[in-house]
Amino acid sequence: MKEKLRQQAREQAREKAETYLKDLSIEEQAMLLKYESPAIPKAGIPEYNWWNEALHGVARAGTATVFPVPIAMAASFDEELVKEIGDCISTEGRAKYNGFQREKDYDIYKGLTYWSPNINIFRDPRWGRGHETFGEDPYLTAHMGEKFIEGIQGDDEKFLKAAACVKHMAVHSGPEALRHEFDAQVSEKDLWETYLPAFEYCVKEGQVEGAMGGYSSLNGTPLCGNKRLITDILREDWGFEGYYVSDCWALRDFHEHHMVTTSPEESAAMAMKAGCDVNCGSCYNQLMKAYYQGMVTEEEIHTSAVRALTTRILLGMNQETPWDQLDFQDVDTPDAASLNYRAAAEGMVLLKNDGILPLDQKKIHSIGVIGPNADSRKALVGNYEGTASRYITVLEGIEDYVGDDVKVYYSEACDLWKDRTSGLAQADDRISEAKVVCEVSDVIIAVMGLDSSIEGEQGDAGNEFASGDKKDLLFPGLQREVLEVAYSSGKPVILVSMTGSAMALEWEDAHCKAILQAWYPGAAGGKAVAEAIFGEYSPEGKLPVTFYRTSE
Repeated sequence: MKEKLRQQAREQAREKAETYLKDLSIEEQAMLLKYESPAIPKAGIPEYNWWNEALHGVARAGTATVFPVPIAMAASFDEELVKEIGDCISTEGRAKYNGFQREKDYDIYKGLTYWSPNINIFRDPRWGRGHETFGEDPYLTAHMGEKFIEGIQGDDEKFLKAAACVKHMAVHSGPEALRHEFDAQVSEKDLWETYLPAFEYCVKEGQVEGAMGGYSSLNGTPLCGNKRLITDILREDWGFEGYYVSDCWALRDFHEHHMVTTSPEESAAMAMKAGCDVNCGSCYNQLMKAYYQGMVTEEEIHTSAVRALTTRILLGMNQETPWDQLDFQDVDTPDAASLNYRAAAEGMVLLKNDGILPLDQKKIHSIGVIGPNADSRKALVGNYEGTASRYITVLEGIEDYVGDDVKVYYSEACDLWKDRTSGLAQADDRISEAKVVCEVSDVIIAVMGLDSSIEGEQGDAGNEFASGDKKDLLFPGLQREVLEVAYSSGKPVILVSMTGSAMALEWEDAHCKAILQAWYPGAAGGKAVAEAIFGEYSPEGKLPVTFYRTSE
């Protein structure tokens, strides 16, 4: 019954879209297909920016709950938890949107079209964006993605609470440095068994409103201009009725890198004819030039404009919705904080414990907390993140937990990947401090790993390895040297690994008493790590990706 009502709502929204468009010129209709869509006052269509992010919380728009990254959510294997997170995100998103609308703020990251979830398959553990995904398994990815969509879009029969968007369709998993020119050569068997199942499930079961392509090519055809994927499979075979959006500036790659077109207008035409409705980027600025040159038709532009406007109407454009009363008091609430902690705790994976955990603070006089991620907020939040009102690092979580009963010593020990923490210092400038901390401590908690500054998306992340991918599966820089120092002290070492991906932990497994995989656990992650170490709960997360012994 609900599906029937929702379909009726979509048909009514489509009729309204046609009514809005009937007196608009083809130029005005084309303007609706830019991600920065201007107002068209004569039709009563307000300004709208399509680009917004909600990978693990409302992102890049100020205060919001910052949940664990998706790979950590996947480690929980808890579908209903993911749905609750999606629902909380869209509640906070609606609340913030209502405030922005009152202030007439139509900027980027202020709309209700969230370009999440990322349901790409995390096949190569070196890929920098893997922590945005639900792991390497198509089945788990499909079910986690679908529940996230349910939470984001809500269960109202008439309106979407927010619009989710599955990305990047399809076969997108690095390498980041080559993504603008990379051509993924994939067999039909691998395409249908590995890369497409999650997209199909999220379309058919999740009724996702949006879909996005990627930068790379699939078997010679750029993803955002791939008619087989966008029209034949997504729309005709699977029955997708929402809007399709290009990845940002991906159309430019058609003529600059893939070399399948020769100009921006030709690239715009290729994308539109393949079924791309909204362009994140600048090529649709040339859409009318393509139209006047006969590359696209009025009907094709109109069809995309109807789809785009239908989505906006389903989100409540110029209408009252059930969420209009949400306001800033509905953002960053105690209930959201409680959910965030639960998500962090459920995603923790205990990779090794020889019996040292849980620690008994009554038997310990001093704890040494060392490592570049021990007091790092950046290691909590991953990428595409919002701004939390409070962050609890691992160091702070341990200090809060033990209070005055146990002395906590701290040393950064080393930079995340550079050979010194201070530019004017000699190499290894914190190693002596780390040794002293180990000498005076009963037990060592070493917090190592990566963060989104070196593990992430090309253009956002960068290091000496390049573009956000990892060159291998080892902790970078001096981190392994610090672990050897800790082990050489003769004190028991507990390793907390904060990464968004699999690491090769052969030495660590042989020399550390316990290993806890914490991922990028969200703003409350340090509390969850501390309470796992001291036995307030049993970490029961499971790996959603294979941990290999070596890169080879």
